[in-house]
Amino acid sequence: METKKTLWQELLSAIRGSEEDYTKIGLRKAIFLLAVPMILELVMESAFAVVDIYFVGKLGSSAVATVGLTETYLYLLYALAMGLSTAVTAIVARRVGEKNADDAAISAFQSIALGLLISVPFMLAGIFYAKDLLGLMGADAWSIEHGYKYTQWMLGGNLTIVLLFVINAVFRGAGDAAIAMWVLWVANIINMLLDPILIFGWGFIPAFGIEGAAIATNIGRGVGVLLQLYLLFKGGKHIQITISQMKVQLAVMWELVKTSLGGVAQMMIAMTSWIFLMRILAGIGSNAVAGATIAIRVMMFTMMPAWGLSNAAATLVGQNLGAGSPQRAESTVWKIGFYNMLFLSLVSVVFFFFNRQLMGLFTESIPVIDIGSEWIKILSYSFLVYGWWMVSVQAFNGAGDTRTPTYINLVFFWLIQIPLSYYLAIQLGWQHRGVFWGVFFSETSVGLFTLWLFSRGKWKQFKV
Repeated sequence: METKKTLWQELLSAIRGSEEDYTKIGLRKAIFLLAVPMILELVMESAFAVVDIYFVGKLGSSAVATVGLTETYLYLLYALAMGLSTAVTAIVARRVGEKNADDAAISAFQSIALGLLISVPFMLAGIFYAKDLLGLMGADAWSIEHGYKYTQWMLGGNLTIVLLFVINAVFRGAGDAAIAMWVLWVANIINMLLDPILIFGWGFIPAFGIEGAAIATNIGRGVGVLLQLYLLFKGGKHIQITISQMKVQLAVMWELVKTSLGGVAQMMIAMTSWIFLMRILAGIGSNAVAGATIAIRVMMFTMMPAWGLSNAAATLVGQNLGAGSPQRAESTVWKIGFYNMLFLSLVSVVFFFFNRQLMGLFTESIPVIDIGSEWIKILSYSFLVYGWWMVSVQAFNGAGDTRTPTYINLVFFWLIQIPLSYYLAIQLGWQHRGVFWGVFFSETSVGLFTLWLFSRGKWKQFKV
């Protein structure tokens, strides 16, 4: 009974937020306290994505395709925001590990300023060129004439996306993962409550259709950002920004930019690779785009616990390197990698046997189900390796070495994945199936190579 009580107390501590020094306590406990809120944070984020596509799916395959094509542009934004977030987590974690709270807070404020700058070009492009952007991606007539308002809202309100990424990265790097979790829960619960109301109408509220999904997202994320800012200036358990630290410091900002360049390039390569794949699928037809869009959301939902564990690895690597404990940092990665492998092995079994049932939850279109279920099944073969890749790449990022994963992504995603997918899909006539097998081969290969490179240990000497 005592063991269960202790486990329950630690679970509550993880959810509420712990003041523990993660560089001093037992490794398993540190992983548990950080991973639990990070997993719950990402599960809620992916739950929203699944709920969102569930309601949009009732508007037809063209509406789903509009979401998928809009997301190809959002992926560019995600690349910038996630690249900056990677640098923020690494630098804040390193400063917290060094017990330098003032510099950690200064870096946090500079990251918010950079986030504001990043959002402006996407906002202008979305507001004024939504139809052109959809047409460029091969959207059908319905998407261009009726779905463009979704694109306007999503790109026009992108600041909420950027700040959610960046400020939560601050909290995670500091060890305040519970705060990041609760913020995302609040934002996405609002999203999910408003989604059906604004899409289909309710009482005096008119039905906005696909536009309603974007409005709901902007409202939910906007509330989340306001909550983030309140908590950041009020002070978490490990970090707080004060008035005296609220000034632009170009030297610190430039350090963030330099550190984030690798992360931005890393994400940009991966995201633009996805844009090319979606363009290939758009040429095949709306059903191919819709099937891929639903399938990727199903996969992301089930993989979020693994990403949560991987994010915990980034924080622990950064803090332990800052505290001068490289061997403890490495041990963290091997432990979390093993946990990830076990979890994703179970997921792959579910995907192999129940892919059609999973797709059937979101659409009644047989062609869309056929395409999406095939992708889920094919990618389930790579999950054993993918779990190790997630953790090892986050180890590089947590150490501040964002350049190594960038070079890896350049080779495996641009030089292998895109040409191979095009060759199989178009030249050999495999259609959507060619894209799916191209992704399987490239992502399995990148996972094995990244893990081998991590085992060489050069990341331990990286300075930020």
